[in-house]
Amino acid sequence: MFKEGLFKRDDLFIIAGPCVIESEEVVFRTAERLRELSREHAMPVIFKSSYDKANRSSIASFRGPGIREGLRILKEVKQRYGLPVLTDVHSTEEIGAVAEAVDVLQIPAFLCRQTDLILSASRTMKPVNIKKGQFLAPWDMKNVIEKFTSTGNRQLIITERGTTFGYNNLVVDFRGFPIMKQYGYPVVFDVTHSLQLPGGRGAASGGQSEFAPVLARAAVAAGVDGLFMEVHPEPQKALCDGPNMIRLSDLDRFFEETKKIYTLVRSFV
Repeated sequence: MFKEGLFKRDDLFIIAGPCVIESEEVVFRTAERLRELSREHAMPVIFKSSYDKANRSSIASFRGPGIREGLRILKEVKQRYGLPVLTDVHSTEEIGAVAEAVDVLQIPAFLCRQTDLILSASRTMKPVNIKKGQFLAPWDMKNVIEKFTSTGNRQLIITERGTTFGYNNLVVDFRGFPIMKQYGYPVVFDVTHSLQLPGGRGAASGGQSEFAPVLARAAVAAGVDGLFMEVHPEPQKALCDGPNMIRLSDLDRFFEETKKIYTLVRSFV
């Protein structure tokens, strides 16, 4: 399905990295550790970070270095560490430059119904990860998939990132995984954004990263193809989404435990 060979369908793959590009030091330190873990556990890793976080709680929130500097750093990740790279796109005008620089484009959850954005991303014929909106039912993704594949591109990933549950909270309905998998594309679970408390700190979002191991294990047991997780060397100092990010030093157990569960689940298929 994925012509560029990013991963095999019989592998549990990981999409991971800092929420936003804060500095070269944070990005390169994280990429280096992810490369080590990928090799140690024989698990494919796609590096993720954003050059611009267009959807922030406050006008004062840090957004990132911008497209030019951000893409330069992401290209450097590919060259130094040999990891495929994923980043967000927010407008059709960005897509050409981003598609030249990265391996996978990502459409954020709040933009998952933007037809022009989906079609422009699809027409690059590159892999695209579309996050399911917090406001959508799992079966509503069928319409999104049909938009995307109308161009002939079949290199699609669908990511669950939680559903709005009252004010400042999200919930994950695990029935959604088999529902979305029936459409024939890899389904990923966004561990860390599902633990976000949107706007929970007034001018910023809160989070409950302490539940990340539980939800990650449960999602793999429920049959997902990959895990998305935002990670940081020091989440308490992160400039974006710190409360729900996973500490880089804790990732080894995530790789070990989820691979074991994935292997066990596959033995029943």
